[in-house]
Amino acid sequence: MMIHRFLPLRLSDVRYLGLAVGLALLSGCAASIAPVDVTRFHVGNVPRGESVAVVATPGVDGSSIEYRTYANAVRTALTRSGFAVVDAGAPAPLIASIDYATTIDRPVDTRGKPVSVGVGGSTGSYGGGLGVGIGIDLSGPPKAIIASRLAVQLRRGPSGEALWEGRAETRAKEGTPGAQPGIAAGKLADALFRDYPGQSGATITVK
Repeated sequence: MMIHRFLPLRLSDVRYLGLAVGLALLSGCAASIAPVDVTRFHVGNVPRGESVAVVATPGVDGSSIEYRTYANAVRTALTRSGFAVVDAGAPAPLIASIDYATTIDRPVDTRGKPVSVGVGGSTGSYGGGLGVGIGIDLSGPPKAIIASRLAVQLRRGPSGEALWEGRAETRAKEGTPGAQPGIAAGKLADALFRDYPGQSGATITVK
């Protein structure tokens, strides 16, 4: 008879297991966030390290929760890129105007087919048998695709001259982390200002 001996876990073992589980969850979340396609345009000397005010593009509701989510993400990305972001309403030599959009693409559900029923017979040395098999698709309807887009333009405050602009887009399945507005906004803003100012006119994919 084989005897299994179970040893008690030490506190260090528990901590290690907790860390391992946490890292696994984080890596799974990161893997489920789709890459971001980024295109940027600029001419001449781009602004660097100046004070900048973040505002909504005309037509965008600057009081909505979604706008504030994107605005906060852009402020963080601008700060990381060396700009000094001023409080809302404060004067600044640079203006960063934000536009964003979210679209839902629902694929056509082609599963509306009759249930398949298969009947099979078999014979052998021990007699005959009859089997009935029913095929049912239990996978559920196809997931919608959420496309999140962010556009930012930097312009000189007094003159309104456009100095730099960029667009970013990512797509994720409905219900995944990448489809959540907060995660999508942070991912888009980070990718948009990654290696600022970026190559003008080139489209890159940021993972």
